[in-house]
Amino acid sequence: MPGKEGDRIVLREVNLLSKNGKIEIGRPVLKNVEIEATIKGHIKGNKVIAFKYKPKKGYRRKVGHRQLLTVLHLDKIKLLNGESQVTGL
Repeated sequence: MPGKEGDRIVLREVNLLSKNGKIEIGRPVLKNVEIEATIKGHIKGNKVIAFKYKPKKGYRRKVGHRQLLTVLHLDKIKLLNGESQVTGL
């Protein structure tokens, strides 16, 4: 995710919201919800190894990959339809 550590971002594509025990699921996203978040840092995920070989042919290939990940702190969930906001996450 683009941005530097400490930057504030707004996530508008929210798939699921739980409020007072009621769960709303977006199809594909919820239109009346925004999340304000702060970027806490960028890290790399665990290494994934792709190994392929062909028996009796001497063909072996090993490739590794580490996905770049962004750590977020959710500051506020805004409900755009006039209901109360969820804070203190």
